[in-house]
Amino acid sequence: MLTAIAAIFVFLLVVVIHEGGHFTVAKLVGIKVNEFAIGMGPKLFQKTKGETVYTLRALPIGGYVKMEGEDEDSDDPRGFSKVSVWSRIAVVSAGAIMNFVLAIVVLSIVAFSLGHPTTTIDEVLVDSPAMEYGVLSGDKIVSIDGVEIKEWNQIVDTINSSETSKILNINVQRNDKIISLQVKPMLDNDRVVIGIVPESEKSILKSIGAGFEDTAYFIKLMFNFIAMLFQGQVSTNDLAGPVGVISEIGNQAKLGFINLLYILGFISVNLGFFNLLPIPALDGSRIVFLLVEAVRGKPVDPKKEGFIHFLGFIFLISLMLLVTYKDLIKINLF
Repeated sequence: MLTAIAAIFVFLLVVVIHEGGHFTVAKLVGIKVNEFAIGMGPKLFQKTKGETVYTLRALPIGGYVKMEGEDEDSDDPRGFSKVSVWSRIAVVSAGAIMNFVLAIVVLSIVAFSLGHPTTTIDEVLVDSPAMEYGVLSGDKIVSIDGVEIKEWNQIVDTINSSETSKILNINVQRNDKIISLQVKPMLDNDRVVIGIVPESEKSILKSIGAGFEDTAYFIKLMFNFIAMLFQGQVSTNDLAGPVGVISEIGNQAKLGFINLLYILGFISVNLGFFNLLPIPALDGSRIVFLLVEAVRGKPVDPKKEGFIHFLGFIFLISLMLLVTYKDLIKINLF
């Protein structure tokens, strides 16, 4: 039950945000929106408000915004093709952009909830080098080997890059006094450590910065994955379809709401990035066709473009079925 609720929450949010981006920008540039759909396949629910039909469909594998004249000829002055090519590019790219925005927001919330490590020591681990050489809880590390320390990551990087045979000269601030300590680190699970745990603080600005950094990191992972794909270092066994994603969402939900938000941010980045790939039927491919139109001064033949997108759709559905089958094997459903 928890997995189902968590999966519905994640999928609903990322899809609504994505399609909401298309919908909002389409309205802003004057395009008529005929339908706003969450899910695919048969309708479960629909409601008409104004000129748009809002529908909930049976298959939770995406959604769409059906705009007047997007995939068919239309003489409506508010049709998709009637606005400028740059307005159409804005509409098509808005979905992925909103997924990145969602990721930044939820990852910022995660960072704020966890707090940010400071240079002040909260705990000295028992039987650690720090305890042995006189480091105390409440000490604030101000320098290591003469290098001024301003953030926790500097402490981690400096200690981890040192050798266990080398004694570190650590200056700490204790009761308004600077105390000099010599600490010999140790090796723990292939990491050089001295056995300290930092105090954490909650900062809205730092949390927002962390949200941007984590989103950028996930995007970098996506580029690395694409590079590995072209190098033959990954296969369909390394991909996850809806079943695999739902399974992982369930695993993270069991670990707590913060873990669920973290996987939500990751999935949102994945959806945004994947949709911008120049694969027929995806937003990235539509942007490519629009850029070609901007350069040529006239659109590509709609029938040819439509056929290419159709082939892309068949490819994506086939890939999804293959990956889903492999997901079912991984979870031993058969």
